[in-house]
Amino acid sequence: MRKTLSVLLTAAMATSMLAACGSSNTQATTAAPAETKAAETQAATTAAPAETTVAEVTEAAKEAAASGDTITVGFAQVGHESDWRTASTNSVQAALSKENGIDLQFVDCDNDSAAQLEAVRNFIQQGVDYIVIDPIVSTGWDTVLTEADDAGIPVIVIDRTIDDSDKYVSWVGSEFTNEGLAAGAWLKAYVADKGISEVNALVISGTTGSSAQIGRSNGFDKYVESEKWNKIDEQTGDFTQEGGQKVMESYLKSYEGKFNVVVCQNDNEAFGAIDAMKAAGVSYGVDGDVIVISFDACTAGLQKVLAGEINADFQCNPLQGPDCLNIIKKLEAGETVDQKTFMAEPWYVAEDKLKDITYTNNSGKEVTEPLVVVDQAVVDAAY
Repeated sequence: MRKTLSVLLTAAMATSMLAACGSSNTQATTAAPAETKAAETQAATTAAPAETTVAEVTEAAKEAAASGDTITVGFAQVGHESDWRTASTNSVQAALSKENGIDLQFVDCDNDSAAQLEAVRNFIQQGVDYIVIDPIVSTGWDTVLTEADDAGIPVIVIDRTIDDSDKYVSWVGSEFTNEGLAAGAWLKAYVADKGISEVNALVISGTTGSSAQIGRSNGFDKYVESEKWNKIDEQTGDFTQEGGQKVMESYLKSYEGKFNVVVCQNDNEAFGAIDAMKAAGVSYGVDGDVIVISFDACTAGLQKVLAGEINADFQCNPLQGPDCLNIIKKLEAGETVDQKTFMAEPWYVAEDKLKDITYTNNSGKEVTEPLVVVDQAVVDAAY
């Protein structure tokens, strides 16, 4: 349990926190991809403070850990369904580590909402100091978060959002609607450049009811409506490769020869869809008959972009661990934390045809953002 770590942290970082932490959170909070001039610039301004935060806290935290003083944190993760999820888990575990004075209690909820609620209640009963939740679905949280609030345990939400309760201190994640909007804006510009007059799209969505699925679907659907595209069908693949393959196999039987775009709401679904199309002899990707759009931009996903199998991949940054550590550090010091922190996220493409895209983001602002053509250096630098 927490003892004197906050005192050590405050003493060790009293000066640096005022300079670095205040500016870090300001940059992180305003770092939504739709609110910057360039995704590369955005990534540079956001990633560096997070690394500095970890470095600043380490020495004081190590001293606290050596003397037996630790902060206990319960982490209820969605599961292990994708490369993205693994990267997210690894990021939190690396930041909220024993070396940094944290005793992390981790539960993989295996995409089971009831199990996740039970895990959070167990953390409350154990009397942990903080709880981190990546919510499987966005509703059904008010009762358990009220219980945490009554117990005086601050809750940090990462990645997906909670829509039916405000009883958490901070959220760190992505603007999913902007990801969907960016995908739609790219497809509009891409088909115009290619001289494609008709869009017939199949969508393999993520876990139904998750904020990632809702945001990406809503954002992309705005372009479906405005451009009068034909969205033939949308079914969930639950963010898994197996799910993506099964849905694509079904689509191939029902809509053979009737589609020219496949939108997968994460890379693992795209891998499954690609396997199904390859087995059926359907050409896809660069110079293929079917345009493939994906989200997440993990290393394996960007390898597919580099190989020309995925045309465009819209990053969802999973590295929220340093931000969680920074939030806990500030709360320990009695400071106010930002209610929202948006991750830096660029948009990746396979071809050097379009330099950027312009669209109206979810805040109602017209933005122009660069497209990053994937090369081996981009793949090597990916999560």
